[in-house]
Amino acid sequence: MQHQKKLNELAATAICGNDITSSCLYVSSLTIIYAGQYAWLALIFVAIVLFLFRRIYGEVVGALPLNGGAYNVLLNTTSKSNASIAACLTILSYMTTAVISASEAMHYLHGILPSLPVMLATGGLITAFLFLVMSGISESSIVAIVIFILHIFAMVALIISAAWFVSIHGFDIASDNFKTPAHGGIATALFLGFSTAMLGISGFESSANFVEEQKRGVFRKTLRNMWVAVTVINPLMALAAVMVLPLTEVAVHQEALLSHLGNSTAGPWLSTFISVDAVLVLSGALLTSYVGVNGLIKRMTLDRILPQFLLKENKNGSSPRILILFYLLCLSVLLITQGQLGPLAGVYTISFLLVMIYFGFGNFLLKIKRSRLPRPERASIFSVALAVMAVMAALYGNVIMHAEYLIVFLQYFLPSIIIITLLLNRNEIMQYMLVVVDSFFTSVKKVAAASKFHLTRAIKKLSEQEFVYFTKGDDISILNKVMIYVQENEITKKLKIVTVLKDGGVVSEDFLRDLDVLDRAYPEIKIEYIQIHGIFGPQIIQRLSREWNIPINFMFISSPSDRFSHHVSELGGVRLII
Repeated sequence: MQHQKKLNELAATAICGNDITSSCLYVSSLTIIYAGQYAWLALIFVAIVLFLFRRIYGEVVGALPLNGGAYNVLLNTTSKSNASIAACLTILSYMTTAVISASEAMHYLHGILPSLPVMLATGGLITAFLFLVMSGISESSIVAIVIFILHIFAMVALIISAAWFVSIHGFDIASDNFKTPAHGGIATALFLGFSTAMLGISGFESSANFVEEQKRGVFRKTLRNMWVAVTVINPLMALAAVMVLPLTEVAVHQEALLSHLGNSTAGPWLSTFISVDAVLVLSGALLTSYVGVNGLIKRMTLDRILPQFLLKENKNGSSPRILILFYLLCLSVLLITQGQLGPLAGVYTISFLLVMIYFGFGNFLLKIKRSRLPRPERASIFSVALAVMAVMAALYGNVIMHAEYLIVFLQYFLPSIIIITLLLNRNEIMQYMLVVVDSFFTSVKKVAAASKFHLTRAIKKLSEQEFVYFTKGDDISILNKVMIYVQENEITKKLKIVTVLKDGGVVSEDFLRDLDVLDRAYPEIKIEYIQIHGIFGPQIIQRLSREWNIPINFMFISSPSDRFSHHVSELGGVRLII
């Protein structure tokens, strides 16, 4: 396996920042349509919610610094099935984000080059970024940095030009806009505007999905940088539009509002510059989707939810099979929807907001089930509850505005969760298939024999994978919980229970008797007890992983206390199950 370079603060911020900062290209007009002249205030409310999520993400990923985002925290606090639901939602969010970003980028380019075939160009852009990401995350991050810096410069230039326009032409347009009555009253306008504006923080969750590719300490800085960018750019951009353009004009130029705003404040040159910037930064958001989903699917594959052949890496350290799978999914979505933004937005809206809610609940579970686990910061229970309720309110607001989105979402979500459920239960399914083969193919002996042979070999390959639990001499109730977890979540018939003893240390007779009881209680799992002398830490874990040929993510521990001398991130991916 090739060890790729870790991303620094600028590179990691650029990869996820292109997604979240590109939101002003579409969220400004959408928020103004629903909240009118109060759109900037709705966007400030979103920034406040995002500030709460900074600590929520910082606590979770600081305690469990592994790829996977919401999937990772639920895997380490609940079960694989619950974690897989969050993973499905995240993948759907990335798929639709990728297609929407590519399609919107080509629509902006179509404005510059009217002869451009949008559908074909969208597919070509998705293909181009597939090869870019396959070249390695460090190489693709250079492209992301260039796009990110250019985009920030473009947005600052547009805001300054709007301020200059107002200083010359006065506040007449703004005064007329603020005198316009809000549709349904100020409260309703703010609620609907806030619900729409929450879509402008897409990308904030992406950093958690490739945290293992970032240098130590970079993750929290990416959260801070993204929050600052969204807090400054999005409200100011909406305010600039309200100060410069009549509200009726916003609806007419909804799809390219910022380009039109640039034309109004500084002329065609700024309009063209904003259009070019939009093409580039929306392409950068496509890169975010590739990088984020690669980290998530790789983690799911390591946990044996998805087939192991996806793990093969190229010389650049990327996983081309994972990327090609995601690429094909994106192309299928593009072809099925014909690039129509309505159905895509329906899937994206609900899946993204549900991922945020799942992450909030994951934080609650971390506090309850992993309270002893060290973490660099903590979000208060009140702030987590407030943040989750805010996102639930935004989800409700989007559903009542676009009830049809829920149907479209379910059309994509249900098949994906069925596939994941089948993969999670493939051992049992193959057992049933063996029964079918024995029952219905007895008359065709060759077919029966071949089918039975292949199924038996597949079952044996799955169940022969050994797992390890490191114990400090837990009582039988803790060990019983371990056995229940392994039985319900893993496909195996072998479990090594390992105690690492310091020199002169011994295990109590009661513990050994408990192991005998456990061995009899779970006859379908072979328990092997091993004592090792030394100090428990990364070196012993890595040595045993090599000697026993057991991947580290198939090794379990209970939550370490604050006195533990190592951080969880130093253990190489050991999972917490108790």
